[in-house]
Amino acid sequence: MNKTITKWLAGLAVLCAIGGVLPASAQDAPKPDTTAAAVAPVEAPATAVATPAASTASTASVAAPAAAPAPVPHKGDTTWMFISTVLVILMTIPGLALFYGGLVRTKNMLSVLMQVFVVFALIIVLWCIYGYSVAFTPGNAVIGGFDRALLSGIYDPAKGAFAYAATFSKGVVIPEFIYVAFQGTFAAITCCLIVGAFAERIKFGAVIAFMVLWFTFGYLPIAHMVWFWTGPDAITDAATLASETAKAGWLFQKGALDFAGGTVVHINAAVAGLMGAILIGKRVGYGREAMAPHSLTMTMIGASLLWAGWFGFNAGSALEAGDIAALAFINTLLATACATLSWVFGEWITKGKPSMLGAASGAVAGLVAITPAAGFVGPMGGLVIGLLAGIICLWGVNGLKRLIGADDSLDVFGVHGVGGILGALLTGVFAAPSLGGQGVFDYVANKASADYSIGGQVLTQLTAVGTTILWSAVVSFAAYKLVDLVIGLRVPEEEEREGLDITSHGESAYHS
Repeated sequence: MNKTITKWLAGLAVLCAIGGVLPASAQDAPKPDTTAAAVAPVEAPATAVATPAASTASTASVAAPAAAPAPVPHKGDTTWMFISTVLVILMTIPGLALFYGGLVRTKNMLSVLMQVFVVFALIIVLWCIYGYSVAFTPGNAVIGGFDRALLSGIYDPAKGAFAYAATFSKGVVIPEFIYVAFQGTFAAITCCLIVGAFAERIKFGAVIAFMVLWFTFGYLPIAHMVWFWTGPDAITDAATLASETAKAGWLFQKGALDFAGGTVVHINAAVAGLMGAILIGKRVGYGREAMAPHSLTMTMIGASLLWAGWFGFNAGSALEAGDIAALAFINTLLATACATLSWVFGEWITKGKPSMLGAASGAVAGLVAITPAAGFVGPMGGLVIGLLAGIICLWGVNGLKRLIGADDSLDVFGVHGVGGILGALLTGVFAAPSLGGQGVFDYVANKASADYSIGGQVLTQLTAVGTTILWSAVVSFAAYKLVDLVIGLRVPEEEEREGLDITSHGESAYHS
């Protein structure tokens, strides 16, 4: 096992190293605007979720120049962000919880629900204590600082003043508190995704301890590297563009595009899950005993809630109720439908029968793959991404899973890892204006840039993918080993056979 892990880490290191040294023509390209007028093909920058951190350049308490009034949030944008945040909560609890819960055996249904529910609550608390500050305030290219620890500085009770967060449009802001909440749900669902990889055999205490470590050292640095910048308002010329870009996260500076979390959420979580599946080991009886999902009805309900909630996840990442949000919305709808069909027909051809599990899995694969591209590509780009995601992720949970040999219980890597990598790389292709994409927005000229290199952007995307894989793998390996040393990762065999619902929580999901 150790040799296998060593080979994987070595391969990931080579991938990251190659991606890091390859030239990227889009490296210095300014980030796009998420509220481009319909008449101009502009796009959101390195990720709509990459909201300009509500730090230096985005607080209401900072006085605006005398010539111009301070920007005030538009109630329509603010309302959309409230709705989007609630939708992301819905896609996690109950969406993801029911999707995962239906896939495990009856004796472990409640354990999965418990893990998702409690991890969500845990991460929200940690996010408000220090996570938001570390991810979305200035520090260095890898990690932020503690200016917003305990959410300090957002509300001044003496003055009755609230801070605002910048968006991707100059002069457009939203209340920082709703930005904190929105981003907090992203952090929470990312950690919850990992649960599916080691379901049915891990100690509940080990889940909690691992999540604290991985969230702190795995999620927060990647979120900062990919999404943090100070916003567009201070950019007026080449000099200010350079100075503001220098404050951003490392991958944001390179021009990596990740609209709503292909790298930060899906690849990041999938690698952590795969590492857990390898280190914890296979379930008792895996490959010899039937381990069929106990309720595909629950899984279908969960997948439907995921699809509905994902509109908040992707379209909400525009941070404004405008054109780019609408683009992300239609792409999320279309790509998911395409992936559902391609998975079902692929399964029908290869296995002889289409399945409900295949349809639900295809939908999730499409949602994952379109996430990094949602606000950057045109609808036909979204269609192609969805069709490819269904087929390639079908291979990911069958062929690739056999090649790896790990018991990834609910196929976290096969769907979220493979789909996230595919979507991240294809974002670089279909974001090109020549293929109907939004291109890159030039904040100095305040219009779409005329320069876009598909090859250069794909290399930049590869750098982001490789960095995320390597970072998450190393942090996950260290966190699992530490938890195993202190707490122990796996329940005893007799408890695993009886089921975690009773042995870990003293409850049963169903009673006769």
